[in-house]
Amino acid sequence: MIADGFYYAAASLLAGGGLAWLWGWPGWIPAGVLAAFFLYFFRDPERVIPASPDMVVSPADGRVSSIEPTPAGTRVSIFLSIFDVHVNRAPIAGKVTGVDYRQGRFLNALNPRSSVENEQNRVQVEGEQGEVEFVQIAGLLARRIVFWPQRGDWLERGQRVGLIKFGSRVDLYLPKRAELLIEPGAHVRGGSSVLARLPLPTGAQARPRDAAEA
Repeated sequence: MIADGFYYAAASLLAGGGLAWLWGWPGWIPAGVLAAFFLYFFRDPERVIPASPDMVVSPADGRVSSIEPTPAGTRVSIFLSIFDVHVNRAPIAGKVTGVDYRQGRFLNALNPRSSVENEQNRVQVEGEQGEVEFVQIAGLLARRIVFWPQRGDWLERGQRVGLIKFGSRVDLYLPKRAELLIEPGAHVRGGSSVLARLPLPTGAQARPRDAAEA
């Protein structure tokens, strides 16, 4: 459970106390429903992370809304409803080489323009497989993007890295040599669903973690 869930739930129950003072015990009903929703929304279940080093896992829970070609490869878009787990995870193991937060609009996350115009946080991760980028995108209801690691930090595949509150979208950008293993419409789970196979670049050698972090 993300701590935010307890804070929002506590605030709801506190407001419920005020309503109960004004209206009697029925005032607790909406507060209790809202508190239960917050506890549900901020849940953070454990996941089984695939061990194969060439796998790219989903950075988020949700439905694959589109898979589109880009000049550099492929973009996989994942739409998160308010009923999905909103904790985001690292798609590959590697070092955070870039974090670029941009303010913007709050269009519906299903709108294609949201990937360009909405508030977002772009993250580049470079590991033995090469570089992968994922983008946390705020949606119509989402008003806060959270990302915990900093530039230079090492991430393990499937590691928790942040969340987007109350409905959103996450785009994953893969290089051309990635072999997609997912189709539009599929429901994926962050950290455990495999989206693609991304082997080491031709001629590259696996580096020990200490060398990667140096």
